[in-house]
Amino acid sequence: MKFGSRVITLAGASTVALVSANASAQDTGTAPTAPDSGATQEETPVIVVTGSQIQGAKIDDVLPVTVVDEALIDSIDPGSGDELFRAIPQAGSVAFNDQSTVGGVNGARGDIASINLRGIGTGNTLLLINGRRMVLNPGFQTELLVPVVSPDTNQIVPGSVRRVEVLRDGASAVYGADAVAGVVNTILRGDLDGAVLEGNWRASTGTELYSASIRGGYGFDFNEGRGNLTLYGYYFHENGAPSSMRDYAADSDRRPFLIGTEFEGDLNFDNRSNDTPWGEFDIQSSRGNTDLNDDDFFVRPCGAFGDENAISDSRFLDLGNGLCADNGTTQTRSQRYNLESETDLFSEKDRYSAQGLFRYELSPSAEFYAEGSYYRSQSSRNLEQRSNLTATPIAVLPTAFWNPLGATTLADGSPNPNRLQNGIDGIPDSGATIIIEDYRPVDAGPRRVTVTKDVYRIVTGLRGNFGAWDYDTGFLYSQANTSDFTENRVSNTLFEQAINRTDATAYNPFNGACIDNPSVGDCTPNPQSVIDSFTVDVFRNGETTLALADFKVSRSDLFALPGGDVGIAAGIEYRRETFEDDRDPRLDGTITYTNSFDGGFSGSDVMGSSPSPDTSGSRNVYSAFAETFIPVVSPDMDIPLVHEFNIQLAGRMEHFTDIDETTIVPRAAASWSVFDGLLFRGAWSQGFRAPNLVQVNDLGTTRSNTRDDLVRCFAEIQQGEIANFDDCSGSGTVSVRTGTNLLQPEDTESINLGVVVAPVFIPGLTLTADYWRVKQDGIVGVFGDQNQIALDLLRRLEGGTNPNVIREDPDQDRIDLFAGTGLAPAGDIIRVNDAYFNLDSRVSKGWDFGMFYDVPEFGIGDIDLQLNAAYLESFFQSPGADGQELLDAVAAGTLPGITIANTGQVRELNGRPKWRITGRASWESGPVRVSFFGRYVDSVFDTSVTQDDTGEFFRVDDWFTLNASISYTIENDTALDGTRLRVGVNNLFGEEPPLADQSFGFFSNLHSARGRQVSISLRKDF
Repeated sequence: MKFGSRVITLAGASTVALVSANASAQDTGTAPTAPDSGATQEETPVIVVTGSQIQGAKIDDVLPVTVVDEALIDSIDPGSGDELFRAIPQAGSVAFNDQSTVGGVNGARGDIASINLRGIGTGNTLLLINGRRMVLNPGFQTELLVPVVSPDTNQIVPGSVRRVEVLRDGASAVYGADAVAGVVNTILRGDLDGAVLEGNWRASTGTELYSASIRGGYGFDFNEGRGNLTLYGYYFHENGAPSSMRDYAADSDRRPFLIGTEFEGDLNFDNRSNDTPWGEFDIQSSRGNTDLNDDDFFVRPCGAFGDENAISDSRFLDLGNGLCADNGTTQTRSQRYNLESETDLFSEKDRYSAQGLFRYELSPSAEFYAEGSYYRSQSSRNLEQRSNLTATPIAVLPTAFWNPLGATTLADGSPNPNRLQNGIDGIPDSGATIIIEDYRPVDAGPRRVTVTKDVYRIVTGLRGNFGAWDYDTGFLYSQANTSDFTENRVSNTLFEQAINRTDATAYNPFNGACIDNPSVGDCTPNPQSVIDSFTVDVFRNGETTLALADFKVSRSDLFALPGGDVGIAAGIEYRRETFEDDRDPRLDGTITYTNSFDGGFSGSDVMGSSPSPDTSGSRNVYSAFAETFIPVVSPDMDIPLVHEFNIQLAGRMEHFTDIDETTIVPRAAASWSVFDGLLFRGAWSQGFRAPNLVQVNDLGTTRSNTRDDLVRCFAEIQQGEIANFDDCSGSGTVSVRTGTNLLQPEDTESINLGVVVAPVFIPGLTLTADYWRVKQDGIVGVFGDQNQIALDLLRRLEGGTNPNVIREDPDQDRIDLFAGTGLAPAGDIIRVNDAYFNLDSRVSKGWDFGMFYDVPEFGIGDIDLQLNAAYLESFFQSPGADGQELLDAVAAGTLPGITIANTGQVRELNGRPKWRITGRASWESGPVRVSFFGRYVDSVFDTSVTQDDTGEFFRVDDWFTLNASISYTIENDTALDGTRLRVGVNNLFGEEPPLADQSFGFFSNLHSARGRQVSISLRKDF
C-alpha cells in the first residue's frame, strides 16, 4: 500500500499517536495517569520537564517534548522496554536487538535493545532514570565499522513507569555529553500507597512462541505521611523459537519470495553461505600432479549433474561413497549452506527486576530520598556453526588418516586405505599436504550462546530548599556485568590435531554432508567422540560502571521583570565511567593458533573469530552548568501580537580527563505566543559527544573480512583476465582498527523551530509542528579497509602508495601480472591499518508533527485521540578529505565501476525511513476501556541489492501494525473490587515484516517478526 492511502487509513480509523508534552502539561499541569491506574499515588504530581533544571519554571512551551504516559503505555502494551521505546517515532533504528547478528562474539548480543533519536547514530541519545544517567551496557555494536555503545532499554520495566519524557532537541548545555539528539527521561512510579499485582500472558498466533510475566508493587506511607517506601518486583519468561517459525526466516535462500517481481531470481537474495561442509582445499604441490590439473578443489556429490563423468570441466577425482573432488574453488549454488537451518529467531529469555523507592521528610525544607534496583536477564539461543577464516587455513598433513593424497603407508607401516589409487600419479609416496581454505564443521552442531546480565543501581540524595532556593544533591552508582558464554565452539589448534591423527580416530573433512539435500545438515557426521576432542567453550565478560555526584540549585523567582519572574539554575557534577572487556584466552592472544604446515599464525584459536585483545578504560568528567529563564512579555502587559514571550539561556562546561579535552557549549531558546492559542518556538544550541571508552582504548582490534584487492584487479583488467571490477574476486583481508586518546569530542549544532496551535474554538485540541536540523562535525570513524585499498589504487595510479595498506613483496607471478599495466608490481595484502579518527561531517533535518485531542464530554464517555509523526527530510553524509579524493576520482572516471558507500544523501537507505507515525484512540466509560494503537514505518531501500537493469536499490515495503484492546475493571465493595481484566491483540492483522536482504529476511532494527500476539492481563489493586 502506498503511503498516501496509509495516511487515510490512519485518519479514518482515528488511530493517532503520541502526545506532545506541551499538550498534556499545558492543559493539566500534572502528569496524566492511566484509567484504573492501580494503587493510590501522590496527588497531582508536577511534571518535571526534561530540558530544564529550573524547578517550578513555566517553561513547557519553549521545549519540544514528547510524553508517553501510563494510558499510552497501556495502549502500546509493550512486553519490554524495547517495545515501549520503539513506539516513539523519533526513536530511530534499534542497533542492539535480539535478532542482530553483527559482530558475533565481538558484538553486544542477547536480550538487549538501544535507542537512537533522530537516527543520527547510537550513542547520541542520553538516557535518564528519574533525571539521572543510566549506565552503559557492557559490549558494543558497530555502525559503519565503528564501535558504538548505549544503555540497555530492556532494563526499563513498563509496569513500573509513570511516564517517559523525550526532549527532541540537543541538550548538551543542560545535561552534558551524549545528549546530541536529545534526552529520554524515564520517570518511575513512586509514592505508592497500597499494592498491585498483575500477570500477563501473550502468544504469537500460529506459532509456539509465548511469554508470561508477573509483576507486583507495594507501597506505604509512614510517620503521618512524611515518608514513603515503594517496592516493585517483576519476572518475565519467553520460551524462544527457531527460525523455522517464519517461512521468510527459515531459509537463507529468499528468492522464492521475489517471484513475479523485478527482482525475481536475484542472486543477492540467496544468502546461503559459501562456507559449507563441502570444503574448499588447496593441494600443496604442482597443478599437474593430479588429474585435476589444478591445485584447488572442493568436494561435491558425483551425481550433482546427473552424470558423474561430466562434473564441471570433467577434471575430477573419485573420492568414493558418491563423492568427488572437483577442480577449482567455485562450488555449485546447491551446495551452499543454509545458515538458518539450525538457528533460533527468538532467544529463550528470563528477566528479573526488583526496585525500591524511598523518601523521608527530614524537615519542612529537607527530604532524603533513595532509589535502588537490580535487574537480571538471561537469554539462550542456537547459532550456526562457524567456518574457518580465509586468513586462518587449516593444514591436513600427509600423515593424516583421511588425507586422500596422503602417504601410501600409515604410521604403523600398513597400507593406507584412504589414499586414492587413480588420478594422482604425480603425488609422491610420501603424500602431499592439503590446506583447508574453507570448511564449516556442521557435524559439530550449532553453537549455543547464553548471555547473562546483572545491573545494579543505587541513588541517594537530599532535596529541599533554603529560603527561596531549591536544591538537589545526590550520589549515583550503577554497575552492569555481562557474561557471554558460547558452548560448542571449535578450537583451530585442537581441530587441526584431530584432523592429523594417524588412525581412524581422526576427523574426516572430506566426507561431505547430505547428498540428497546438500545445503542442510550433515548426513555423514564424524563420531561424537572425535567432535568432542576439539569443541570448546568460549566466554566474554564485560563490565561498565557509572559513579556520579551532583549538586544543583534553582530558583524560579530570582527577581521580577514586567513579564514575570526570572528563573535560574546552576550546578556542578562529577562522574566516573569505567569499561572492561575480558575475552577468552583463545580470543585475546593468550592461546593462539599456528599452522602446523608453514607456521602461519593467528592470534585467535577460535574458528571463525578474529583475535580481539582485552580492553579497559576509564574517565573522570567534571562539569558545571548554568541556566536562566526570562519571561520578557506576559499576557498582563497587553502588547498587541505579543501575548507572551519567553527566553531560555543555558551553558555548560565539561572536562574529560582521558582525552584531556574541555568543551563549552551554549543553548538559547525562545517562545512567542502571538495570541492565546498560537505559539511559535525556537532553539539553537551547540553540543558535543565525547569518543566512547572503546574508541579511545581499543588496543588494536583485528578483523578478517573478504575484500577486493582493487590493485590486483586493475592489473587483471588491463591484462584482459577479467572484464571489470564487478568480476574482481575477493580474498581474506586482515584489518587492524585501533583507538587513541588523541580523539576529540564530536561537535554539533542544533536548530529547532516550531509552532503550537490550540484553537479556542475547538476545546481540548492541540496541534504541533517542529522543524529540526542537526549538524555534526568530526564524527569518529574509520575510513574502512575497502576504501583504504581503493585509495591505494588511486595513489599507485599517481605514482605513490597508501601507507595504510601493508603488502608482501611481489613474487614473479605478480611481476608478470603487472607488466605493461602502468603500475608498479604489488604483492598480496598483509594487513590494512584502519585507526579511529575524527573524520566526516553530517547534516540531518526533519519535521515532527503532533496532535492531541481530548474530546469534550458529550454523554458517551471519554474519548482521547493522539498523533505523533516524524518526517526525515534529509540525512547527508559528507566525506573527509580522503573520502572526497576517492569520490572525485570516481566522478572523473579514474576509478570506474567503484562505489563509495555511506556518503551523500542516505535518507531512506537501510534504517532511515522518511516517515514514522504512531497514534492512539481510546474510549472509556465507567469500568470499560477500549483502545487502539497504530504504528507506521515508511519504506526504505536495502543497499545490499541492486536491480540489474536500472541500478536501483531493493525497496523494503512500508509496514503498519494495529493494536486493539478492551479492559473491564470491577468497581464494587466485594473482594474483587479493583480487579481488571484486559484482553488485547497486538498486530491485529498479523502483518509480517517486509522482506529485506538481511539476517532472518527482515530489518530487525525497524521491524518485528512476532506477528499477531494475543495478550491477556489480570490485575488486582489492593
